[in-house]
Amino acid sequence: MAFDDAYDALTDHEDDARWAYGTGFSDPLAGVPGDLPDGVDRADLAAYCLMLGDDALIMSHRLQQWVTRAPELEDELALANIALDLLGQARLLLTRAGVAEGWGRDEDDLAMRRDPSAFRNVCLAERSDDDFAHLVARLCAFSVWRLALLDRLTGSRDPMLAAIAAKGVKEVTYHRDYAAQWVVRLGDGTDLSHQRMTVAVATLAPSLDELFQSHPVESRLAGEGVAVDPSTLRDDFDQVWGFVLTTATLQPAQEDRHPGGAVPKSGEESGHPGAAVSEAGEESGHPGAAVSEAGEESGHPGAAVSEAGEESGHPGAAVSEAGEESRHPGGAVPEAGEERPVWAGLCGRGGVHGPALAEILDEMQGVARSVPGGVW
Repeated sequence: MAFDDAYDALTDHEDDARWAYGTGFSDPLAGVPGDLPDGVDRADLAAYCLMLGDDALIMSHRLQQWVTRAPELEDELALANIALDLLGQARLLLTRAGVAEGWGRDEDDLAMRRDPSAFRNVCLAERSDDDFAHLVARLCAFSVWRLALLDRLTGSRDPMLAAIAAKGVKEVTYHRDYAAQWVVRLGDGTDLSHQRMTVAVATLAPSLDELFQSHPVESRLAGEGVAVDPSTLRDDFDQVWGFVLTTATLQPAQEDRHPGGAVPKSGEESGHPGAAVSEAGEESGHPGAAVSEAGEESGHPGAAVSEAGEESGHPGAAVSEAGEESRHPGGAVPEAGEERPVWAGLCGRGGVHGPALAEILDEMQGVARSVPGGVW
């Protein structure tokens, strides 16, 4: 690569080569603008970067766990590349969080030296997957949501967030379309694959509302032109998610939809750039972006999905003990007896997670701690 630092590579939008940005640099801090937008609270910006960075970091690790478990070698490589893309986003976002808070913490400190209650990822990212159908359904929903968010974040007043988002739109478009193709293949495939995908979508539905709940930090920064208010993403998400499910001959769980979040009819346009999934067979303009036609045969015999007996790790199975404090500014979990704000109820943004996150961090951080001087 012909770049001296990560920031230069991010801001060179003429370079369309796919690369895992945030990787390939010995010091991701090099070239990162340290100045904050005028009038923006440092703690708020740090907290917001942690939210987006934690989403990417935890989702990346879940995808890495599927390496050697996917149905075909091609999917092994696809999932590994998607995980690497998200890890690159996480590195830069955590780096930006460290710069913003001004405590001298770097990406390794923030990834490896925080307790579960200090993480701010949405609970959807930390869920485990019972089988391949659950994985692609969750990846599709996560990517549809994140793409809508990043697309709007390209207009952020924070130059680093805008640069990360601009590069991320290209990456997450592929993530969305890869997962959507599999949702269609399995949903409109064999009786067995349709049954598995139906269960996967139904299991996923209760986790989706959290994606559109606004944390006070998000609301404040959105008002200052720095962040995206997630409550504004619902219509874009519903349009794309509903189209994918309709194409896959699956029905959205209407009873679990957020009020006002009706799914548009198939073929309606979102009106938001980058949000609509191409109609079956239509070129998207992004490499590999077309969603397979309904009825297209899977390249995997019978589209069989491996069974798994592992626990789901569904958010809400357990909450962190009341009174456990977050070590991040502005993100403390209320003590026992204190009334929790609405956004903190079983919500990753408020530091409330199920047991699945602790298991992820034990695995992820355990490797780093086992290597003297090792970095991730």
